Amino acid sequence: MLLPHSSNQMDGVEERLRTRKVEEGGNCSTTIRSHRQQEKQAKPSRRRREVKRSQRKPDCPDHLSGSSDQHRLPEQQGPEASVSMEETAENSTNRWDRCRYPKRRGHFLHGPYPATHFGPKACILPNPTSVMHIQDPASQRLTWNKPPLNVLVIRKIRDESLLEPFKDLCRFLVEEKHLMVYVEKKVVDDAALFEDELFSAIRNQLCTFREGYDDISDCIDLIICLGGDGTLLYASSLFQGSVPPVMAFHLGSLGFLTPFKFESFKTEVDKVFEGNAAIVLRSRLKVKVVKGMFQRTEHEENGTVPRNHINNELGKISLQLQVLNEVVVDRGPSSYLSNVDLYLDGRLITSVQGDGVIVSTPTGSTAYAAAAGASMIHPNVPAIMVTPICPHSLSFRPIVVPAGVELMITLSPDARNTAWVSFDGRKRQEIHHGDSIKITTSCYPLPSICCHDLVYDWFESLAECLHWNVRKKQTRLTDMSDSSETEN
Repeated sequence: MLLPHSSNQMDGVEERLRTRKVEEGGNCSTTIRSHRQQEKQAKPSRRRREVKRSQRKPDCPDHLSGSSDQHRLPEQQGPEASVSMEETAENSTNRWDRCRYPKRRGHFLHGPYPATHFGPKACILPNPTSVMHIQDPASQRLTWNKPPLNVLVIRKIRDESLLEPFKDLCRFLVEEKHLMVYVEKKVVDDAALFEDELFSAIRNQLCTFREGYDDISDCIDLIICLGGDGTLLYASSLFQGSVPPVMAFHLGSLGFLTPFKFESFKTEVDKVFEGNAAIVLRSRLKVKVVKGMFQRTEHEENGTVPRNHINNELGKISLQLQVLNEVVVDRGPSSYLSNVDLYLDGRLITSVQGDGVIVSTPTGSTAYAAAAGASMIHPNVPAIMVTPICPHSLSFRPIVVPAGVELMITLSPDARNTAWVSFDGRKRQEIHHGDSIKITTSCYPLPSICCHDLVYDWFESLAECLHWNVRKKQTRLTDMSDSSETEN
């Protein structure tokens, strides 16, 4: 423990210092210069030693780091090296084990950062323009810069069983949480709500909007869905840019996207308002439908870049959407097979002949794509799925492409009929010759709030919706020996 000096002690120290300076006289300045020169000369050597130390791998044996002392004979090394030889031999085994068997990494959903050096001579060419930091999904937590004030409540219409949960939620948000609640006008105009006189005071405080007429994208802080997966798709269609956090309660038929139970809605909503809730960023597709201005040569082969076509960016963009589940191109009411060409980053991949093709997100892998035979992919996997619908050629199977590619679908020159396209089951329209559909991953995902965590919720929804582990299990044999051996 250090004690502070008294004033008398400090005066004595100052007097001794002044006396020493007077005695040394002119030698004081030269002494200071010599000390500074010695420090400057010592700095380069220190830097060289630090560089050599940084080049050595930590926690690895010295003979792996290229140390020159390891290649000397014992008699050539100094006396200190011979004394510590036994200690080095004892510790090298432990350090070698740590290098071969590193500690187990933490719970991450992204894989480890790949090594960029391959063997002694090969490595990846560094490109500073392509450096991008992606946060691991397991560490994504919801936080509020300011307390949420405006909440959008989406209720499944034409379902009388959701009337009481809707009234309970609105009453809780308005009376207890003192929030501004936005509801679609056709939901408030429900005749059953007008019959309830006790709810009239709450109904008069609700803010209404009409889809396609009122823009609420800049005034909503939180979205609460009551119903099935369709309510989440409808919420996504309302926000073509940034989407507020979505909290979905399971009150519908299935529930792949609705992890919360409504029985404890007050507790769950309070937890979300407190922040630090786990969220999963569900990627969406950015889709553009360009009318006309596209031509393909008849002799174009797979894997080639289309040359004799006009830039479809000069065409008229008739529709631009953000899609959460899938884009479906089918043959429509025609009895002929649909025949469309699939391009990937401007290169022709294949011509799809069949009932159609599905381009879906990982979230949509549990919807139409799953019925068409595609695999189910976790929503945090960055990918786009291409799934044919009853293909005429059995060699074309469902494929998964990187999320950063751009897909384009057009009618083949020899197609006998037109095709039809729909986006999350809505805005269905006809595609003619010369039209093109461009699809890529959007930069505006849908942040879905998790009930537990993003891995548990997904497998829990699969087990519940697909009835995993429900079938009657096979009974075990009473005699574990082989029946053939007992007969003999």
